[in-house]
Amino acid sequence: MSSPATDVVRLLTVRGETLAAAESLTGGLVAAEITSVPGASKAFRGSVTAYATELKHRVLGVEEALLERRGAVDAQVAAQMAAGVRTALGADWGIATTGVAGPDEQDGQPVGTVFVAVQGPLSADSGAFGGGKVASLRLNGDRAEIRMESVRSVLALLLQQLASEQTENERAQDTEQNGGF
Repeated sequence: MSSPATDVVRLLTVRGETLAAAESLTGGLVAAEITSVPGASKAFRGSVTAYATELKHRVLGVEEALLERRGAVDAQVAAQMAAGVRTALGADWGIATTGVAGPDEQDGQPVGTVFVAVQGPLSADSGAFGGGKVASLRLNGDRAEIRMESVRSVLALLLQQLASEQTENERAQDTEQNGGF
């Protein structure tokens, strides 16, 4: 059985697409998981570990007002991190993790509060982002378990978005081949 990271690298390589990661609570674990896969260099552009809140704004382009208002542990912050790393590293797909691994709460959020996000390529047809998604998680366990589950969750979310986009593309091709019906 293959791992989610193996599946991500395989799918992106077949599609000729690339990936970048923005990490906070996972501190580079997402990048380590992806780069443990042989051939990852064909699809993985790199990562930014923006552990400090001001780096989320300065390097990833997360709105400063949002960070001041909501803190770093927020769904919108995760979405902006994914979009920001995608742009900064020139990738087709951006993924992001932000949350509280413990031992103490952060920004008023309890330990185990995690947000993972995926931002996909711009759809040429609609001009909208395809594959944009944020998941809100409430994880149990110690610090290491929360961080590893965050890695698994962001890769699973990416795989879900890749599969969803594939299904939409196949449907569009079927419609086109059947004269638009």
